[in-house]
Amino acid sequence: MAVIAGYFISIFFKPGSSSGFKLLLAFSGAYLLSVTVLELLPEVYETADTDIGLFIMLGLLLQISLEFVSKGVEHGHMHFKENTRAFPIMLFLSLSLHSLLEGFPLDKDNHLLNGVVVHKIPVAAILSVFLVQSKLSKLKVFLFLGLFALMTPLGSWLKNNIEIINQYVPYINAIVIGVFLHVSTTILFESSKNHSFNASKLGVVILGILLAYFI
Repeated sequence: MAVIAGYFISIFFKPGSSSGFKLLLAFSGAYLLSVTVLELLPEVYETADTDIGLFIMLGLLLQISLEFVSKGVEHGHMHFKENTRAFPIMLFLSLSLHSLLEGFPLDKDNHLLNGVVVHKIPVAAILSVFLVQSKLSKLKVFLFLGLFALMTPLGSWLKNNIEIINQYVPYINAIVIGVFLHVSTTILFESSKNHSFNASKLGVVILGILLAYFI
């Protein structure tokens, strides 16, 4: 549903230049960061050993590596050439791995699910802009978005149904924390002109933090 919402935002609005979209992006970054720090991070340290910090840093480095391919779609940027006809397989693999990992710490009662949904909407909007404006056929566009939308639920399904994965859930979640920390903090700073906050952005960031704490 988040990917579908992002697609329609890309059709009816201009995500790259809209101030409202930038505020949504900032809100998603603040919400995701807050839920990660307030909920996921303490939970991981309660269930794992002292080496868990190494896996958090591994997740951060993994996300930096993925962004060499994705060019920053995960935090609301798109720097690809738009005149391609070939299916962007490397972009798909990079985003799919990112989304698959997002699904591991999620369940229906987890507040992190809300954070991932809010984060996914602007990401899907930016991605849809690139795909729609490229020379890809509509079939390839919908195939890309459809498979991309399935990755996070697939990650959650794998965790809940593949027994061997459960043995490593704290370490996988630690990697996801590293991914979230990098993505959310990058959103907060890169969505600001000259890396400065205005009143509107500060307001939505505070709102994101408060909602993550009280919901």
